[in-house]
Amino acid sequence: MANPIKGATGAASGPGSVGMGWPRGRQTSTNQKFDIKPSPLLTINRPINLYPLTNYTFGTKEPLFEKDPSVPARFQRMREEFDKIGMRRSVEGVLLVHEHGLPNVLLLQLGLTFFKLPGGELNPGEDEVEGLKRLLTETLGRQDGVKQDWIVEDTIGNWWRPNFEPPLYPYIPPHITKPKEHRRLFLVQLAEKALFAVPKNYRLVAAPLYELYDNAQGYGPIISSLPQSLCRFNFIYV
Repeated sequence: MANPIKGATGAASGPGSVGMGWPRGRQTSTNQKFDIKPSPLLTINRPINLYPLTNYTFGTKEPLFEKDPSVPARFQRMREEFDKIGMRRSVEGVLLVHEHGLPNVLLLQLGLTFFKLPGGELNPGEDEVEGLKRLLTETLGRQDGVKQDWIVEDTIGNWWRPNFEPPLYPYIPPHITKPKEHRRLFLVQLAEKALFAVPKNYRLVAAPLYELYDNAQGYGPIISSLPQSLCRFNFIYV
């Protein structure tokens, strides 16, 4: 249950009282006014073009294997790397298409039940956007020598791993001073038409947002939260 906001009834909102905002203990006045100007970076009703799934061609290429053979091995490597280079930085791309009048997210499927967004770990000191472009090319880039142009748009999510354990959170718990991983999700604006080469050990599937919504059991907490993260955009069905 959410905590009630003290002062909402007026008991602690008089002049000279202690404010409930941040920083705590700051003296505020009910007569104080703020001149709030709109940010020049603010975009109302941000449009994103979605093209039909049939616009895209999907080929195959050699398998792309994970660096770690098991979950325990992954966390062991994370421990070793944390001692050397600190917190792991990961980036993932959200690629959208539309089918039957509905937005769909392109997901990589491994086996019957494991789904992931394309992306991965950044190299030490690597720029996030350039690193995501590199990872998208490694994962889905075509093999005929034609350069793929990835247009990386807004950040749509930040997730943190407090410990060397599976859970990730969309915030840093207050008792955690050194998170073990930061995972940032970016919206990637697809071109009107494109060719993707999918590793043979994966399937590329288009998952409608209604199937992801509130479905952490099937897709995990990050992917299942995408409908909420994406609802601020105005999808243009081209």
